[in-house]
Amino acid sequence: MMMKFLLSLLFMVPLSFVKKGFWFNQCLYMGLIFLFLTEISLGGLYCNISYFMGVDLLSYIMILLSFWICSLMVMASEGILKSNYFTSLYLFTLLVLLISLFCTFASLNLFVFYLFFEFSLIPILVLIVGWGYQPERIQAGVYLLFYTLVASLPMMISIFYYYSFYGSLDFFFFFKSVEFLMFYLCMSVVFLVKMPMYFVHLWLPKAHVEAPVSGSMILAGVMLKLGGYGLMRLMQMMIPLAIKVNLVFVIIGLVGGFFVSLICLRQGDVKSLIAYSSVAHMGIVLGGIMTLNYWGLSGSLVMMVAHGLCSSGLFCLANISYERLGSRSLYLNKGLINLMPSMSLWWFLLSSSNMAAPPSLNLLGEIMLINSLISWSFLCMIFLSLISFFSAAYSLFLYAYSQHGKLFSSLYSFSMGGVREYLLMFLHWFPLNIMILKGEFLVLWN
Repeated sequence: MMMKFLLSLLFMVPLSFVKKGFWFNQCLYMGLIFLFLTEISLGGLYCNISYFMGVDLLSYIMILLSFWICSLMVMASEGILKSNYFTSLYLFTLLVLLISLFCTFASLNLFVFYLFFEFSLIPILVLIVGWGYQPERIQAGVYLLFYTLVASLPMMISIFYYYSFYGSLDFFFFFKSVEFLMFYLCMSVVFLVKMPMYFVHLWLPKAHVEAPVSGSMILAGVMLKLGGYGLMRLMQMMIPLAIKVNLVFVIIGLVGGFFVSLICLRQGDVKSLIAYSSVAHMGIVLGGIMTLNYWGLSGSLVMMVAHGLCSSGLFCLANISYERLGSRSLYLNKGLINLMPSMSLWWFLLSSSNMAAPPSLNLLGEIMLINSLISWSFLCMIFLSLISFFSAAYSLFLYAYSQHGKLFSSLYSFSMGGVREYLLMFLHWFPLNIMILKGEFLVLWN
């Protein structure tokens, strides 16, 4: 089954170079989502596992999220189509990125996972450097590249070390524990950088601010989830040691989440604020995974999906304002409710989801993670309450500052927003708020 979808994606490569194939690409992505959903519902999750590719619920959700976000990336990038700036190459880069993410999540072997995990860095780097907005995008690309590469080299050595001792790198055989602190750190650090954990998060705001809208969407929607996915997969071989060591990472995740929430309140750049809010959310996800209990792992999965949709939608909204005002500054993006009252509704809906208001999936994820962390240690309640409060504060700050206030005086005529933009917002918000009705689908996995 997995090979069928991989071949479908490979056969889409020539279509990237067809003139006027831009929207046809987007329709095919949507078709693949529909096929992926029906295939699983007909055949079940575990019926189609081959030698090196397969899905359980965790990887199935992540692949579905990758398809969904990549489809919306094409829809959000009409500016590239209008400017005709290497449109074919852009579509090809998106397709290569989707293929690498698909292979990362579908692989059943640790080395294959590592290979595609690293390979996914190249297309995102091409997106930032090729279609970014400012000269600083080169610096942002170097930050992204070196943070990931420096952290991933120890992991490669650890993989070879594990293979020499235990003779297999298949996830199925990861029941032999390794009680060796250096192995634990080398294996984990690349995922902590990718999440990103506080202290190694500086590449993320830089990459987001310089990336085009599609780059920000895939970074927030899927690339940050690679870190959580990798930790969930590999923690099972380090449980005896992790029980002793994980305290440090839970503290960094929660305290870092609180500090980043304070940083969000002082941001003057819309994209930078949304990027820092991602670090705060992923800090709680890191804490949930590191508790090693059922609530934590399920809650982290729910929170990753919720954050992927919500953060991606906010970046789309920031881009819609940027295309009209030519600036991302909160001091210039004022009074938008007077110019685009309908779009202001979407700002409100996604900002409220970002602060975990019902009925969003963020609320379900946050409740589960609070359960997990407080059952692990009662002291976690202090920082969890602070993070919850300040996440509401910076979401309100983002909404109020951008929608209210005195209009930027040089604007006279303005587009209210096209059908494409409203559809794009709907396709972010609807699954984010409707999936809570089917929450058990995201929770019952082991």
